Amino acid sequence: MSTINWYPGHMKKTRELISENLKAVDLVLEVLDARIPQSSRNPILDELIKNKRRIVVFNKSDLADKIATDQWIQAFQHRGVEGVRMNAMSGKGIKELYKRLDSYREEKNAGRQVKKPFRIMIVGVPNVGKSSLINRLTGRKSTQTGDRPGVTKGKQWLTMENGMQLLDTPGILWPKFEDPQAGRNLAFCGSIKDEIMDLETLALELIEVLSEKYPQLLQDRYRLESIAETPLATMENIATKRGYVQAGKRFDYQRTARTLLDEFRSGQIGTITLEMEGEDNQ
Repeated sequence: MSTINWYPGHMKKTRELISENLKAVDLVLEVLDARIPQSSRNPILDELIKNKRRIVVFNKSDLADKIATDQWIQAFQHRGVEGVRMNAMSGKGIKELYKRLDSYREEKNAGRQVKKPFRIMIVGVPNVGKSSLINRLTGRKSTQTGDRPGVTKGKQWLTMENGMQLLDTPGILWPKFEDPQAGRNLAFCGSIKDEIMDLETLALELIEVLSEKYPQLLQDRYRLESIAETPLATMENIATKRGYVQAGKRFDYQRTARTLLDEFRSGQIGTITLEMEGEDNQ
């Protein structure tokens, strides 16, 4: 995949927003996509957040390989950063997150007669589930959410169910993906708008990755006798199995590509992690 350039103006403002408000918060919640923990980490966040206390939320962990997520959490712990497994849509993991947040609030206010508010900033690239997590933490539909990246806009201070204050920020991506694999992984998971992607090419690249990492899941989902020698042949086999063949025996590549991407993103192919901790994920 060629290098992707995508840096809407609102993302530049988001970077400024994070920098301006960092001093006002006690802790940063960094939300990652558990399927791509490396690619969904924005490298400039380390530069912006620096030594501020942080909890990494491995969201969509129900869609990821559990063993792989455990390994990623252990790796972050070795670096002194806590990790929490989460499914923001169902609420799984929210009790563990609250337990850790409450302990930090108690630590901050230990010995104080007048308790100070505990403030949190939530950050992450588009479509990792930040808005769903915020809705879960506040107990109401506090933010705009959507299946497409870039829905949340502007600065919002929200009150959580436990009284903490939460600053939401729009999704932030870096100006250019120097690593084509990172851009590709984000596109697979829907963090880059499909409108700017060639979906058929993207689906062929996803087939190539799944054929290497999870061939059995691919075979089982689409009832394939085997994985073909080329991604294109595999796509055509999937189209045949699904009945996506038009008059004149022409394959409907667009429909097949959309189906494959949708079913990967929703976990229907299986629990899949595209980046393993310790591997060269480039």
